[in-house]
Amino acid sequence: MASEGQLLARWREEEREQPTGWSFADLEGRMRADPTPWDFPALCVRALGAARCALDMGTGGGETLLGLKERAAASGVSWPAVVTATEGWAPNVAVARDALATHGIEVREFGQPDDDPEPATMPFDDGAFDVVLNRHEAYHPAEVARVLAAGGAFLTQQVGGDELGELRDLLGHEPTAPQVRHRRFRQELLDAGLEVVDGAELVGGYTFTDVAALVAYLQRVPWEAPADFTVDRYADPLLDLHRRTHGGQVRLTMKRFWLKALRPS
Repeated sequence: MASEGQLLARWREEEREQPTGWSFADLEGRMRADPTPWDFPALCVRALGAARCALDMGTGGGETLLGLKERAAASGVSWPAVVTATEGWAPNVAVARDALATHGIEVREFGQPDDDPEPATMPFDDGAFDVVLNRHEAYHPAEVARVLAAGGAFLTQQVGGDELGELRDLLGHEPTAPQVRHRRFRQELLDAGLEVVDGAELVGGYTFTDVAALVAYLQRVPWEAPADFTVDRYADPLLDLHRRTHGGQVRLTMKRFWLKALRPS
C-alpha cells in the first residue's frame, strides 16, 4: 500500500499547464463520462448539411469541427461552402488556425465572457450564418440571434453549471458559472426572439479510475477547481477522497443539456 508521501508524489506528476486544444485523448482509459441520450455531433452534421455558411463557436483546437467534417463525408452529407470558427482562449487560436487553414476554415479570435451579462459584439455581419454551432462555449443569445440568417438554426450543448457538486464540497469552492442551466438558457433564447424547437438535459456521472486521474482532469478544466488548486495545497481533502474510495474509482455528478433554436423566417 502506497504511503501518503508516495500518493502525493504520484499526484504531483499529473500537474501541468493547461494543454492547448480540446482533446481529452490523453485521459482515455482513465476517465469516462456517461453517454448522453442524444447524439450531438449527428445533430450538428444534419444541420450543416442544409447550410451554405456556418459558424463554430469555441472551436478549441479545431478537433471537434474536423471530426464533424469527417463524419459528414462518411455519411454523404454535404459540407457548407463557407465555414468559420471562433476561439476565445489565445493559446488555442494559433492551434486552431494551423489545424483548420488547410480545410479553408477561417478562425477569428472571439469569446463571450462567462460572467458578463452584456453581449460582446461578434465580429460578423447581421444574418451572416445559416447555422451556428456551440459546444460548451459561452454565448449571448442576442448576438447569436443577430448573426443568424432568417430560418437559420442554432445548436448548443452545454455543461451544467452546477455539476461536480461533490468536488466543490470536497475542495470548498463555488461554481464559476452557476447560471448555466437548461431552463434558463432555453428562456433566454426565447427572449432573444428565437424559437426553441428541441432540446433535453441529462444528470449522469463521470467515473475516474482514481484520484490521480481526477487531478489530471482538473489540469484540463482548471475552472472546475479552486483558483489556487495544487496537490500540495489540497493534500488533505485529496487524501480523504482517496481513503473514502479505497484508492479506487471516483464517481462525480455530470450535467449536460442541449438546445436547438431557429430564427423565424
